[in-house]
Amino acid sequence: MPSTTTVERPPRADGASLSHGLKQRHLSMIALGGVIGAGLFVGSGAGIAAAGPSIVVAYALSGLLVMLVMRMLGEMSAAYPSSGSFSAHAERAFGPWAGFTAGWSFWVLLCTAVGLEGIGAAKIVTGWLPGTPEWAWVALFMVVFCGTNLAAVKNFGEFEFWFAALKVGAITLFLVLGVLAIAGVLPGTGSPGASNLTDFFPHGGEGLIIGLLASVFAYGGLETVTIAAAESENPVRGVATAVRTAMWRIALFYIGSMAVIVTLVPWDSEEVVTKGPYVAALDRLGIPGAGQLMNVVVLVALLSAMNANVYGASRIVYSLVERGQGPRVLAKVSGGVPRIAVLGSCFFGFVCVLLSYWRPNDVFAWLLNMIGAVILVVWIFIAVSQLRLRRRLESQTPEKLVVRMWAFPWLTWVALAGMTAVFVLMAREPGTRVQLYSTGGMTLALTAAGYAWQRTRGRRS
Repeated sequence: MPSTTTVERPPRADGASLSHGLKQRHLSMIALGGVIGAGLFVGSGAGIAAAGPSIVVAYALSGLLVMLVMRMLGEMSAAYPSSGSFSAHAERAFGPWAGFTAGWSFWVLLCTAVGLEGIGAAKIVTGWLPGTPEWAWVALFMVVFCGTNLAAVKNFGEFEFWFAALKVGAITLFLVLGVLAIAGVLPGTGSPGASNLTDFFPHGGEGLIIGLLASVFAYGGLETVTIAAAESENPVRGVATAVRTAMWRIALFYIGSMAVIVTLVPWDSEEVVTKGPYVAALDRLGIPGAGQLMNVVVLVALLSAMNANVYGASRIVYSLVERGQGPRVLAKVSGGVPRIAVLGSCFFGFVCVLLSYWRPNDVFAWLLNMIGAVILVVWIFIAVSQLRLRRRLESQTPEKLVVRMWAFPWLTWVALAGMTAVFVLMAREPGTRVQLYSTGGMTLALTAAGYAWQRTRGRRS
């Protein structure tokens, strides 16, 4: 059996530790805004084109899976608050090799995502200011958010609070206008009724599968709130409240948005893909400047994701190093912030940006494929860790079960079955098969490295 040593560590000799500057309002908005990104505003167009109106079913199924994962993660994070989140839980459940694998694979994902989001944001700005170099805008965004995360954690919290508030406000307004237009209440728009929903499964089960895969990866980002909870004023209450209040709102935003879009706009309209589903729907409502308005919202979503991912990457690597799974220099804390970890994560993200210019067809493409299914690997770790830790909590410290997974262990097994089904579907689709295999290769390599490190440390002890 692998070692299941706990991850608690003695107080640091230098007395330095992470601060607790995040408030409950920060955590609540981070939980809401963390999963509302450009994948929803723009990327959902490809899912609609493939699945048609059945995209609502796809988002409902994947949303149910995400709710279960979030509940499991909330249970463990309320019981064991840690900046390492699921990585620390995996180590506690199965040993250091599991924490090593989950943590470093997620760090690679977050750092790469920082670069991708910077590129996306730069493309929007250069559209407004043609002739300006994209790399310069990416560098500017990197500097801004690196600076934000080098300062006190409350600065990160304030940035994310207002970013998330704008995204939530934009989607809420969109839903209100859409429902009014569907009901025929909005002047000058008419009522489409259910005329766009008659062909609900235009491409049959295959289209639904493609839409389901697109929707699963659009939900990535929920993990940030449990990472941030460790630096809140009251970590246990903070994560419990954030998880409980965020789940139904996320479902409303995602599933509700898809329902409004496919009701207002024919699913096979070219505008859904070329302009993006939200812009296409706003154009149908005759709202002037809808495209530019949505570009602003998408820009905010991208910048918000950059900010959150720099934060998440720095805390994950800090936690890994604190547990002896990386270079000690990355755990150096100053002013309550792991500043070397922030700088290292930003540097890796900017290297990914440079690779997109220097080696777009080989190295960068390989990197993108490698992170394609990491979020599913993380969810698997969350589920199997919760299965083991829940029983341990019930027998040893039941008072720590502030948040409880519903219908344990049955719904945990249902979630694991759902994740396995997604893996099988990815293996069936040519467009996602290479991502599945590349991520699998990276995961196996990290597992081998983590297990070798664990054995080496055990012999030294």
